[in-house]
Amino acid sequence: FADNLNEALEKLKLASTDSATDSVESCLDCLLKALANNNTEASMKIQEMGVLPLLPTLLNPQSSCTPKVANIIAEVAKNEFMRSPCVEAGLIPPLIQLLNSPDQEVLLQTGRALGNICYDSHEGRSAVDLAGGAQIVAEHIKSLYQNTEPENEKLLTVFCGMLMNYSNDNDSLQAQLISMGVIPTLVKLLGIHSHNTALTEMCLIAFGNLAELESSKEQFASTNIAEELVRLFQKQTEHEKKEMVFEVLAPLAENDVIKLQLVEAGLVECLLEVVAQTVDGDREEDIAQLKTASDLMVLLLLGDESMQKLFEGGKGSVFQRVLSWIPSHNHQLQLAGALAIANFARNDGNCIHMVDTGIVQKLLELLDRHVEEGNVTVQHAALSALRNLAIPVVNKSKMLSAGVADVVLKFLQSEMPPVQFKLLGTLRMLIDTQGRNSIIHSSFKMK
Repeated sequence: FADNLNEALEKLKLASTDSATDSVESCLDCLLKALANNNTEASMKIQEMGVLPLLPTLLNPQSSCTPKVANIIAEVAKNEFMRSPCVEAGLIPPLIQLLNSPDQEVLLQTGRALGNICYDSHEGRSAVDLAGGAQIVAEHIKSLYQNTEPENEKLLTVFCGMLMNYSNDNDSLQAQLISMGVIPTLVKLLGIHSHNTALTEMCLIAFGNLAELESSKEQFASTNIAEELVRLFQKQTEHEKKEMVFEVLAPLAENDVIKLQLVEAGLVECLLEVVAQTVDGDREEDIAQLKTASDLMVLLLLGDESMQKLFEGGKGSVFQRVLSWIPSHNHQLQLAGALAIANFARNDGNCIHMVDTGIVQKLLELLDRHVEEGNVTVQHAALSALRNLAIPVVNKSKMLSAGVADVVLKFLQSEMPPVQFKLLGTLRMLIDTQGRNSIIHSSFKMK
């Protein structure tokens, strides 16, 4: 096989100069076979024999060999050690030229080649950036996203992957894609192609990339991303697929406008369902999903409008469900429940209602359980909730009568500075008669 490869490479060197298409084609077939058999070894051989610099002349839009040449470049660029040599051999400009081809197979292989060269390669990305490749690919996606034919979906998947590899972990290239307007297009694409797993996953990874950037949130908020993600989440049955959606939801939910959109799209009901399904599970994936869902729930409550919508005057079913987490035996749920109460307790009306309906007792019972068990994050969260509830003047005497000071003082022996700090804050709030004018409610987020 090695002899065949050597022979093919020698022939290719000769054939590429006289452009005899038939002999070039058979050499290319031999190279593709060798790459399929042992990609790393064949790639090293291609590099050693100086074949890469011959390939730009073979990337001719008119030649029938072009898809195979682009395929070979895509295959060799799977190896990290080949990406810089591909750039140095001058392959990027002719590949970018091929993005203007009307031939679907040429576009597919070219997209693969560019995507692989860009993967974790600063040189690859810079060369594509310089040649304006991302703009052409973004335009292709805009013109193709409504077409649901299988071949077209394959091409869209490759193009989305190429943009993802191009911009991954690179703020300035991500900002460039955002300014090109790729977000609204990708959101529409997700809605139309949600039946296609590969394309959906590629879209989600692209969203995850872009959502980390603050400048993306405004664009996301102007689309129906919330509805699309909630719809997609409801369809998922596998843990890994749910995690992929979660990874996009978490950064997006940091934006208050999107928080409200997610609440209105029904995300909270989905999260409560995940909690119910996983709370008694002891598999690693159950524990992970429970944490992610309850963390996200607390995050949604950080927005004033989304929090108030879920509180519903203290009668909301979501508020009631979250209350039931506090007496749970699961530390993660206890923590999320206490943090949720702290976040619901961000205005006087809510605080007064909660104290009048006996929430203080639930928090004191939770703290009592943790004097011995000593889970510091739960202690801190429960004390935070009590501190917020004690802000309205009318609540102070009620909370003191309920024995809050006695329970809180049990934690004086704690050696943890965050608990000591929160404990003193809670006690100070109980005896502060100035009320809201002197205090600003704190909101709490999962660590």
